[in-house]
Amino acid sequence: MSIKLGLNLSKNYSINFDLPKRDKKKIIFIILHYTGMKKESKAIKRLCDPKSKVSSHYFLKNNGEVLNLVPDLYIAWHAGKSEWKKIKSLNQYSIGIEISNPGHDHKYKRFSSKQILSLLKLLKYLIKKYNIKKQNILGHSDIAPNRKKDPGEKFPWRKLAKKNLCEWHTLNERIIKKYRSLKVTSYEEKIFLKNLNNIGYSKISGKNKLYAVKAFQRKYRQSLINGKIDKECYLISKNVLKL
Repeated sequence: MSIKLGLNLSKNYSINFDLPKRDKKKIIFIILHYTGMKKESKAIKRLCDPKSKVSSHYFLKNNGEVLNLVPDLYIAWHAGKSEWKKIKSLNQYSIGIEISNPGHDHKYKRFSSKQILSLLKLLKYLIKKYNIKKQNILGHSDIAPNRKKDPGEKFPWRKLAKKNLCEWHTLNERIIKKYRSLKVTSYEEKIFLKNLNNIGYSKISGKNKLYAVKAFQRKYRQSLINGKIDKECYLISKNVLKL
């Protein structure tokens, strides 16, 4: 696989996974994470430590090297309590990719160009192998917005979309930014929340509404994450549903 893809890939197996093997057809999602830890070596160690009860299938180091921690057909422990389009517990149906990054709690930084290059190659391979739809390439914050922020607003979703590796809006960012300060009507807010639900976000009422809106913004409107529903967000949600 590493030779075919031009990836620097090696095995560093974790024992944190479920038995038995799953059917190949069960893999319908890819979930992207950041490690959220200061040191890369400690993040790898944690994903392989049985006491931590966490793992992922792949780990992307800062230098672009890819570690295979859990074979694809075993269920890794990366998504936790999660939901997308009424599907719960996404560990069962997904491949998890952890990307080395200190995250929001430790001076969140941009992902390295080497990491993203390796990720593009890895995604292309996995999407083809498991026939995964591009709208099912998700961030941890998409499937668990009330708990998670990763991979966050510095993750280049737009770049992935240009390679047809994920879903992203097709609007001109400079033009739609003019609608950012415009308030939505109560009807438009209702439609926006319905759009979020149709895109896949769940539990977007009450207290969870703020988290869902922020998760949407971290993916589709990355320059401002404030949890407020404005005309810009409304227009983006309509565009995403039309794709």
